[in-house]
Amino acid sequence: MSNSESHAGENQTVSGVFILVGFSYLGELQILLYLVFLPSYLFALMGNLIITLLIKLNPSLHTPMYFFLVNLSVSGICFITSVIPQLLVHLLVEEKTISFAGCAAQFFVLNLAGLTGCCFLAVMAYDRYVAICRPLHYATILSGQACAWLAGASWLIGILSAGAQTTQLFSLPFCGSHRIHHYFCTAQGLHKMLCSNPWKNMIFSFVVLVLFVMGPFLLILLSYVRIISTILKLSTVEGRRKAFSTCSSHLTVVALLYGSAFVSHLKPASSSNPEHDQLSFLVYTVVTPVLNPIIYTLRNKEVKAAFRNTVGKAKFPRRWRY
Repeated sequence: MSNSESHAGENQTVSGVFILVGFSYLGELQILLYLVFLPSYLFALMGNLIITLLIKLNPSLHTPMYFFLVNLSVSGICFITSVIPQLLVHLLVEEKTISFAGCAAQFFVLNLAGLTGCCFLAVMAYDRYVAICRPLHYATILSGQACAWLAGASWLIGILSAGAQTTQLFSLPFCGSHRIHHYFCTAQGLHKMLCSNPWKNMIFSFVVLVLFVMGPFLLILLSYVRIISTILKLSTVEGRRKAFSTCSSHLTVVALLYGSAFVSHLKPASSSNPEHDQLSFLVYTVVTPVLNPIIYTLRNKEVKAAFRNTVGKAKFPRRWRY
């Protein structure tokens, strides 16, 4: 049999579907995961929407920091919505399939949201750097126009990078098994099914990872080196405490996101196990989006004050008219 005939017989994915094996090995226990993931998804969704609404309704939060937080929340909503709803469906059905177009769309949105989120975390670190290290120039450096440019550039980087990765990967033919041993369309799983050598695609993905994931991380590190250096020079303990408190929420989210991502992606191939890999990926596809709204609400006095203010207006509308 010729190679072309062999590929024609094996290439089930181009015109068909992929099978997301996911948590099939758990059998009926998948129902328990459904009962955990559904409220987690709804909580993360509502949490990010509430933060966005609070910032919209409270003029006291109309600052660059919270403008970037709204964008981060939007990217977070896109991130979890690209994965969790389909995972919930697959936990209840036997046939865990996704169409070729659906897999490409999921891959695009997931990468778009992830890369954009990394960019916004770097932008927010820059915001903290300017606020603490160059406070007299804050309004000039982070003007409305500058904030719009930074936000637009972050979204553009995400769209172009995710679009290039998706187009390059899904324009190639897939052969052999159409089973992905994961609960969403991962680059690693798709690379294993390529008819041609995947090295070019893997190199391109690595370049994107270095530029738009590790790049923002390095910018965050550099910003905080300058921030910490400036804070330590403050004369009073109270001044240092207040300066550190303005960075605590952002630092916690950065540590949570990048920490879970490093654990998931930087494990040796020899120790890779499909079941263990899925559990580690759950940390930043489910747990991190759930915790982000909590971190920015419970650890931020301004957001808590805005929440009380908004709830007070809703409960006593007449009182707030005067």
